Amino acid sequence: MNALTRSAAAYWNSSIGKKLVVAVTGLAMVLFLAGHLTGNLLIYAGKEAFDEYAEFLHTAGHGALIWVARVGLLTVLVLHVWATILLTRENKAARKQEYAYKATIQASKSSRIMIWSGLTVLAFIVFHILHFTVRTNSHLAEIAKESPYEMVIAGFSGGFLQALVVLFYVIAMSLLCSHISHGVASMFQTLGFRSKKAAGLIQLISLGYAAVIWVGFVSIPVAILLGFVRSN
Repeated sequence: MNALTRSAAAYWNSSIGKKLVVAVTGLAMVLFLAGHLTGNLLIYAGKEAFDEYAEFLHTAGHGALIWVARVGLLTVLVLHVWATILLTRENKAARKQEYAYKATIQASKSSRIMIWSGLTVLAFIVFHILHFTVRTNSHLAEIAKESPYEMVIAGFSGGFLQALVVLFYVIAMSLLCSHISHGVASMFQTLGFRSKKAAGLIQLISLGYAAVIWVGFVSIPVAILLGFVRSN
């Protein structure tokens, strides 16, 4: 093992190293969510605009860029979840006794359920990939060959099963945004951008960003289910 590898291993084994990994990977996913939402909102512009966007994603760099992005995002996600789990275990091990009064804990509800909301969101991501990327549903896979727009419409409309899918999306996005509302603020702190003076503004930014992400992503399946966005 050379000096660089030993140094990287030592940094990873430290709490600050894992916190930095969580912060940097969290930032990458926050930026991805903003871009992903921007593209998804083209569903409101109609079939042509959305299908052109999907075509661009799958043909950029002769089809290679989307796979680079997928592998990169998967790596970021694995590192984020792994580092978070390790930090949670370390924190539990370091806590020698329970707090006398839970009301004195200054963490928000979001921070206290970070690990659970994160794991639920991870399950949602797996489902989302199977639903719209891998397309394990053969019916959706056939529709996608003709129009990604029509595939999304079919995925969120049609009956009771689709209503359950929409409900799952709403619950998962609510947990994701709970995760984000605490995570963005923590990310600023870990990266050294949070001070007492800026704490209020950063918290406002975190909550505002989470709200925009929630409204944007939730509006799409709900609008389709209610018939506001329809098949052409």
